[in-house]
Amino acid sequence: MTAGWTEDRVGTLKKLWLEGQSASQIAKALGGGVTRNAVIGKVHRLGLSGRATPSQPARTTFRTTRPRPAAAAPQAPSAPRRIEAAQPRPAAAPPVPAPMPDLPGTATVMTLGAHMCKWPIGDPSSREFSFCGRRASEGVYCVEHARVAYQPQVKRGGKDGASELARSLRRYI
Repeated sequence: MTAGWTEDRVGTLKKLWLEGQSASQIAKALGGGVTRNAVIGKVHRLGLSGRATPSQPARTTFRTTRPRPAAAAPQAPSAPRRIEAAQPRPAAAPPVPAPMPDLPGTATVMTLGAHMCKWPIGDPSSREFSFCGRRASEGVYCVEHARVAYQPQVKRGGKDGASELARSLRRYI
C-alpha cells in the first residue's frame, strides 16, 4: 500500500511536473510505492496542465520546404452586379459511344467495358497484351471463349453417383 500524498510529496510532484519530467520519472523520484498511474491521477486532480518541454525529445516531424501560399487579403465589397437574362446555349451533340471492337484482342484495360469479353490475349507483361473485347454473352466471356472456359465435368472411372451412394451405405448396414 502506498503512503498518502503529503504536502512534501505534492510539492515535489508539482515541481517535477512543471520541469517536464514524465509520470514514470516522477514516480521513481517520489519512491515509497508511488506508481506512474498514481502520479497521473494526482496531476489530474490537482489540475496541473502547463508543463515545460518534455524530458525526452519529441518525435521528429517532417515538413515540406515549400512556403505556404499567403491568404488573399479581404477586398472591399464591389458594386452590385447587374443581372442579365442568360443567353440560350446551343445544344451540344451527345457524345458518340466508342465502337465495340469486332476483332478479338482489340480491347485494353482502359477501353474494356462491362459487357465486353474479358478473355486475356497475350503475355500480360508485354505491350501487345489485350482482351478479346467482343460482346459478352452470359458472364464475362463471349460465346467462343465461354466454351473454352466453362467445360462440362467429365465423369471419372465410369462410376455413377447412385452406385457410390449404395456402396457407402452398405458399410453402415
